[in-house]
Amino acid sequence: MRFSTISLQASFLALASLAAAEADSDVLNLTSANFESTVSAEPLVLVEFFAPWCGHCKALAPHYEEAATALKDKSIKVAKVDCVEEADLCSSKGIQGYPTLKVYRKGEAAEYTGPRKADGIISYMVKQSLPAVSDVTAEKHDEFTKADKLVVVAYLPSSTAAPAAEFSAAAEAHRDDYLFGIVSNQDAAAAAGVVPPAIVVYRSFDEPRSEYPYPIGGANKKEIEEWLAELAIPVLDEVNGETYSVYAASTKPLAYLFIDPTASDKDAQLAVLRPVAEKYKPKINFVWIDALKYGDHAKALNLPETKWPSFVIQDLQKQLKYPLDQSKEVTTDSLKEIVEQFVAGSLQPQLKSQAVPETQEGPVTILVGKNFEELAFDESKDVFVEFYATWCGHCKRLAPVWDQLGEKYAVIKDKLVIAKIDTPENDLPPSVPFRISGFPTLKFKPAGSKEFIDYEGDRSFESLVSFVEEHAKNSLVLPEVVVEETAQKPLTEETKEAEAAHDEL
Repeated sequence: MRFSTISLQASFLALASLAAAEADSDVLNLTSANFESTVSAEPLVLVEFFAPWCGHCKALAPHYEEAATALKDKSIKVAKVDCVEEADLCSSKGIQGYPTLKVYRKGEAAEYTGPRKADGIISYMVKQSLPAVSDVTAEKHDEFTKADKLVVVAYLPSSTAAPAAEFSAAAEAHRDDYLFGIVSNQDAAAAAGVVPPAIVVYRSFDEPRSEYPYPIGGANKKEIEEWLAELAIPVLDEVNGETYSVYAASTKPLAYLFIDPTASDKDAQLAVLRPVAEKYKPKINFVWIDALKYGDHAKALNLPETKWPSFVIQDLQKQLKYPLDQSKEVTTDSLKEIVEQFVAGSLQPQLKSQAVPETQEGPVTILVGKNFEELAFDESKDVFVEFYATWCGHCKRLAPVWDQLGEKYAVIKDKLVIAKIDTPENDLPPSVPFRISGFPTLKFKPAGSKEFIDYEGDRSFESLVSFVEEHAKNSLVLPEVVVEETAQKPLTEETKEAEAAHDEL
């Protein structure tokens, strides 16, 4: 009885603690009973659909709480739905993974596409709460220009003067990215030290203020977007899971300085790169990256040694890598030299490749970086290539089918090659006009050509055979298998005795 009493008291204490935690939280708990009434009544609500067991949800939780508290002061509600307790509700909202965040405006949902850290969530939701372009008064001018990392303000004689329409179009397209405002009061413009018409960007990094450098009257949406995209990327900043998409969306190559962020001379290491970054920013984006956290990424960029700092340039469009030899010291001069060579086009990419197989014994030909051009571009043969990764589950399921395909055509390898390449372990040469972004990827090159055709069918043996038969240029007629018959020999006394002995066994 005493044990039951203690257990009951513990349960009540746990419930009381949970209730207290929820009472202290600024995140609203939504259920099927109050979901529609809450999101329909509010001009703006951020809702997280989560599962208590989800690791990503647990990592998000403190940032979500911090953002909720900050956004409460701005009258922006933040809520969550426990999809274990509210399975039917989450299913009705099309939730397929956790955490899923959605932005609701009077009940209408849109995908949340912002960061998952507190300051990023706050910034994103503040932008969502404002018109695409805010009217900025003289009293609010200073506060507005410091409200985000990048703020864009158009100073115009009136709210309809050129290029107001183009500016508004750019603002609508990028309201999630930047904060836009318009100043049409001449006293406010004078107080800011700006002569209209002008567009000025205010930043919390690098140069704090930049004015649109081209004729303002003819500025169009595309030109404004391109100018902002250039200013949005710092001369040198950290790249991580939150910021990588900004760089990936850029057409510029990306230069990484891998450093140990706990090193006492971290700032000195960054100072070595900064003058090079400032000089070449128009052509290359420069970042530093946590080498302890992203060591595997360093290896993928052909930096095999755990030696920091290390430097590498990556052509994101062609997925080519240009690492600084890790035996060299990372200095401003060594960085300047490799960057100059890259910009001049005289630097050769370093291709990662497994060893070329001494023999190709199996039914499937093994391709590596060093023999890819020789074998895959052989115009005398049809070539069907699987680009795979050893850790890919779909690749593992395809493996026996791909082997079966190789076995079917093994006797005509001189006409049709069934091949595969471990893509993460082998870089494709610069001559290859495509890059692989998912696994498995299947591509077919007909004989007489160097152009590859994408295979987009199902991965059954029958479908693969049909595809080969449709696109192959060489004859796929398989030679007949000749079975030699053993000549009948007359029975002798010895063979009769041997057969009799066999029968007895």
